[in-house]
Amino acid sequence: MTAPLTPPPPPNERSSYQGGPVPPPVGAHAVGAASGAAYDRHGEQDGPGMLTEVRQAVVAVVAMALSGVLLGVLWWKLAPTVPLVGDVVGDSWVVYLKESESEQAVGVDGTFTLLALAFGALSAVVVFLLRRRGGVPLVVALGVGGLLGSLLAWRVGVWLGPTQDVIAHAREVGKGVTFSAPLKLGAKGALLAWSVAALVVHLGLTGLFGPRDPEPDPWPAPQPYPPGPYGEKSA
Repeated sequence: MTAPLTPPPPPNERSSYQGGPVPPPVGAHAVGAASGAAYDRHGEQDGPGMLTEVRQAVVAVVAMALSGVLLGVLWWKLAPTVPLVGDVVGDSWVVYLKESESEQAVGVDGTFTLLALAFGALSAVVVFLLRRRGGVPLVVALGVGGLLGSLLAWRVGVWLGPTQDVIAHAREVGKGVTFSAPLKLGAKGALLAWSVAALVVHLGLTGLFGPRDPEPDPWPAPQPYPPGPYGEKSA
Protein backbone atom coordinates (compact mmCIF):
# COMPACT_ATOMS: atom_id res chain seq x y z
CA MET A 1 0.00 0.00 0.00
CA THR A 2 1.59 3.24 -1.13
CA ALA A 3 1.27 6.66 0.51
CA PRO A 4 -0.88 9.17 -1.35
CA LEU A 5 0.95 11.72 -3.39
CA THR A 6 1.05 15.26 -2.04
CA PRO A 7 -1.30 17.41 -4.18
CA PRO A 8 0.20 20.51 -5.79
CA PRO A 9 -0.45 23.82 -4.07
CA PRO A 10 -3.50 25.72 -5.21
CA PRO A 11 -2.97 28.56 -7.66
CA ASN A 12 -3.74 31.22 -5.09
CA GLU A 13 -0.78 30.14 -2.95
CA ARG A 14 1.73 30.83 -5.68
CA SER A 15 3.68 34.07 -5.77
CA SER A 16 1.43 36.87 -6.89
CA TYR A 17 4.27 39.16 -7.88
CA GLN A 18 4.48 38.46 -11.61
CA GLY A 19 6.71 41.38 -12.48
CA GLY A 20 4.16 43.93 -11.26
CA PRO A 21 4.97 46.94 -9.08
CA VAL A 22 6.10 46.07 -5.59
CA PRO A 23 4.18 48.03 -2.96
CA PRO A 24 6.23 50.07 -0.50
CA PRO A 25 6.67 48.61 2.95
CA VAL A 26 4.26 49.63 5.63
CA GLY A 27 5.35 52.86 7.32
CA ALA A 28 7.83 53.87 4.61
CA HIS A 29 6.14 57.23 4.13
CA ALA A 30 6.30 57.85 7.85
CA VAL A 31 10.06 57.26 7.86
CA GLY A 32 10.48 59.66 4.96
CA ALA A 33 8.46 62.34 6.75
CA ALA A 34 10.47 61.87 9.91
CA SER A 35 13.71 62.51 8.04
CA GLY A 36 12.59 66.12 7.39
CA ALA A 37 13.16 66.05 3.61
CA ALA A 38 10.28 66.85 1.27
CA TYR A 39 10.22 65.28 -2.19
CA ASP A 40 7.99 65.82 -5.16
CA ARG A 41 6.43 63.11 -7.31
CA HIS A 42 9.63 62.78 -9.35
CA GLY A 43 11.71 62.07 -6.24
CA GLU A 44 13.51 65.43 -6.24
CA GLN A 45 14.02 67.30 -3.03
CA ASP A 46 11.78 70.29 -2.48
CA GLY A 47 13.36 73.76 -2.42
CA PRO A 48 16.25 75.33 -4.35
CA GLY A 49 19.48 73.50 -4.94
CA MET A 50 22.79 74.20 -3.29
CA LEU A 51 23.98 76.29 -6.25
CA THR A 52 20.97 78.59 -5.93
CA GLU A 53 21.53 78.95 -2.18
CA VAL A 54 25.19 79.84 -2.73
CA ARG A 55 24.22 82.50 -5.27
CA GLN A 56 21.72 83.99 -2.85
CA ALA A 57 24.38 83.98 -0.13
CA VAL A 58 26.85 85.82 -2.38
CA VAL A 59 24.23 88.46 -3.17
CA ALA A 60 23.53 88.89 0.55
CA VAL A 61 27.24 89.32 1.33
CA VAL A 62 27.68 91.96 -1.38
CA ALA A 63 24.55 93.87 -0.31
CA MET A 64 25.58 93.89 3.36
CA ALA A 65 29.12 94.94 2.55
CA LEU A 66 27.92 97.86 0.45
CA SER A 67 25.53 98.86 3.24
CA GLY A 68 28.62 99.49 5.32
CA VAL A 69 29.09 102.76 3.42
CA LEU A 70 25.79 104.02 4.84
CA LEU A 71 26.77 102.87 8.32
CA GLY A 72 30.05 104.75 8.03
CA VAL A 73 28.29 107.96 6.98
CA LEU A 74 25.82 107.68 9.87
CA TRP A 75 28.64 107.04 12.32
CA TRP A 76 30.47 110.11 11.08
CA LYS A 77 27.34 112.24 11.41
CA LEU A 78 26.03 110.95 14.74
CA ALA A 79 29.18 110.21 16.73
CA PRO A 80 30.08 112.82 19.36
CA THR A 81 33.19 114.89 18.77
CA VAL A 82 36.20 114.64 21.04
CA PRO A 83 37.65 118.16 21.65
CA LEU A 84 41.40 118.57 21.49
CA VAL A 85 43.66 121.53 22.19
CA GLY A 86 47.13 122.21 20.80
CA ASP A 87 49.96 123.87 22.69
CA VAL A 88 53.62 124.64 22.13
CA VAL A 89 56.13 123.29 24.62
CA GLY A 90 59.59 124.52 23.76
CA ASP A 91 59.91 124.08 20.03
CA SER A 92 57.40 121.21 19.76
CA TRP A 93 53.65 121.06 19.45
CA VAL A 94 51.67 118.88 21.83
CA VAL A 95 48.00 117.94 21.67
CA TYR A 96 45.88 116.94 24.63
CA LEU A 97 42.25 116.46 25.53
CA LYS A 98 40.43 119.64 26.42
CA GLU A 99 38.35 117.77 28.99
CA SER A 100 40.37 114.93 30.48
CA GLU A 101 37.32 113.34 32.13
CA SER A 102 35.01 113.57 29.14
CA GLU A 103 33.22 110.46 27.85
CA GLN A 104 33.04 111.47 24.21
CA ALA A 105 35.51 108.72 23.23
CA VAL A 106 33.25 106.11 24.78
CA GLY A 107 30.31 107.66 22.96
CA VAL A 108 32.09 107.23 19.63
CA ASP A 109 32.42 103.48 20.18
CA GLY A 110 28.89 103.27 21.55
CA THR A 111 27.42 105.03 18.53
CA PHE A 112 29.15 102.64 16.15
CA THR A 113 27.98 99.62 18.18
CA LEU A 114 24.35 100.71 18.32
CA LEU A 115 24.26 101.48 14.60
CA ALA A 116 25.87 98.13 13.80
CA LEU A 117 23.31 96.29 15.96
CA ALA A 118 20.49 98.06 14.14
CA PHE A 119 21.98 97.22 10.74
CA GLY A 120 22.39 93.61 11.81
CA ALA A 121 18.77 93.28 12.90
CA LEU A 122 17.55 94.92 9.69
CA SER A 123 19.73 92.63 7.57
CA ALA A 124 18.34 89.56 9.30
CA VAL A 125 14.74 90.67 8.76
CA VAL A 126 15.31 91.37 5.06
CA VAL A 127 17.06 88.04 4.49
CA PHE A 128 14.34 86.15 6.34
CA LEU A 129 11.54 87.83 4.38
CA LEU A 130 13.23 87.06 1.07
CA ARG A 131 14.26 83.51 1.97
CA ARG A 132 12.20 82.00 4.76
CA ARG A 133 13.66 78.52 4.46
CA GLY A 134 17.08 79.80 5.52
CA GLY A 135 19.99 77.46 4.94
CA VAL A 136 23.62 77.19 5.92
CA PRO A 137 24.94 79.42 3.07
CA LEU A 138 22.67 82.29 4.12
CA VAL A 139 23.69 81.96 7.76
CA VAL A 140 27.34 82.12 6.75
CA ALA A 141 26.54 85.10 4.52
CA LEU A 142 25.03 86.99 7.44
CA GLY A 143 28.20 86.54 9.49
CA VAL A 144 30.64 87.33 6.70
CA GLY A 145 28.59 90.19 5.25
CA GLY A 146 28.19 91.82 8.65
CA LEU A 147 31.93 91.71 9.29
CA LEU A 148 32.77 93.13 5.86
CA GLY A 149 30.16 95.85 6.25
CA SER A 150 31.54 96.84 9.65
CA LEU A 151 35.10 97.02 8.33
CA LEU A 152 34.01 99.19 5.42
CA ALA A 153 31.94 101.44 7.71
CA TRP A 154 34.90 101.88 10.04
CA ARG A 155 37.20 102.97 7.22
CA VAL A 156 34.58 105.23 5.63
CA GLY A 157 33.91 106.98 8.93
CA VAL A 158 37.59 107.53 9.58
CA TRP A 159 38.07 108.85 6.05
CA LEU A 160 35.14 111.28 6.33
CA GLY A 161 36.12 112.48 9.80
CA PRO A 162 38.80 114.98 10.78
CA THR A 163 42.34 114.44 9.63
CA GLN A 164 44.45 111.84 11.40
CA ASP A 165 47.44 114.22 11.64
CA VAL A 166 46.46 116.00 14.85
CA ILE A 167 49.73 117.94 15.05
CA ALA A 168 49.19 119.47 11.63
CA HIS A 169 45.59 120.21 12.56
CA ALA A 170 46.69 121.94 15.79
CA ARG A 171 49.18 124.09 13.87
CA GLU A 172 46.50 124.97 11.36
CA VAL A 173 43.94 126.17 13.90
CA GLY A 174 46.50 127.77 16.25
CA LYS A 175 47.68 127.49 19.80
CA GLY A 176 44.91 126.99 22.40
CA VAL A 177 42.14 126.64 19.80
CA THR A 178 39.79 123.69 20.23
CA PHE A 179 39.41 121.28 17.34
CA SER A 180 37.86 117.85 16.86
CA ALA A 181 39.81 114.65 17.18
CA PRO A 182 39.72 112.15 14.33
CA LEU A 183 37.20 109.34 14.49
CA LYS A 184 38.71 106.37 16.24
CA LEU A 185 37.18 103.01 17.09
CA GLY A 186 38.78 102.08 20.36
CA ALA A 187 36.77 98.91 21.01
CA LYS A 188 37.53 96.71 18.02
CA GLY A 189 34.97 94.21 19.28
CA ALA A 190 32.29 96.56 17.95
CA LEU A 191 33.17 95.28 14.48
CA LEU A 192 31.40 92.03 15.38
CA ALA A 193 28.17 93.69 16.52
CA TRP A 194 26.60 93.62 13.04
CA SER A 195 27.29 89.89 12.52
CA VAL A 196 26.17 88.87 16.00
CA ALA A 197 22.93 90.83 15.78
CA ALA A 198 22.15 89.46 12.32
CA LEU A 199 22.72 85.84 13.39
CA VAL A 200 20.74 86.13 16.61
CA VAL A 201 17.76 87.87 15.02
CA HIS A 202 17.71 85.51 12.04
CA LEU A 203 17.82 82.50 14.37
CA GLY A 204 14.91 83.88 16.37
CA LEU A 205 12.82 84.62 13.29
CA THR A 206 13.49 81.18 11.85
CA GLY A 207 12.55 79.50 15.10
CA LEU A 208 9.33 81.49 15.49
CA PHE A 209 8.07 81.95 11.94
CA GLY A 210 10.11 79.56 9.80
CA PRO A 211 8.58 76.61 7.92
CA ARG A 212 7.93 73.47 9.96
CA ASP A 213 8.67 69.91 8.93
CA PRO A 214 5.56 67.70 8.69
CA GLU A 215 4.92 65.55 11.74
CA PRO A 216 5.35 61.81 11.13
CA ASP A 217 2.19 59.68 11.23
CA PRO A 218 2.38 57.51 14.38
CA TRP A 219 -0.21 55.09 12.99
CA PRO A 220 0.47 54.53 9.29
CA ALA A 221 -2.37 53.16 7.23
CA PRO A 222 -1.99 49.46 6.32
CA GLN A 223 -1.09 48.76 2.73
CA PRO A 224 -3.44 46.33 0.86
CA TYR A 225 -1.96 43.24 -0.69
CA PRO A 226 -1.93 43.20 -4.49
CA PRO A 227 -4.45 40.88 -6.19
CA GLY A 228 -3.35 37.40 -7.26
CA PRO A 229 -3.11 36.27 -10.85
CA TYR A 230 -6.72 34.97 -10.75
CA GLY A 231 -8.28 38.08 -9.26
CA GLU A 232 -8.04 36.75 -5.70
CA LYS A 233 -6.15 38.44 -2.96
CA SER A 234 -3.06 36.56 -2.03
CA ALA A 235 -2.88 35.35 1.52
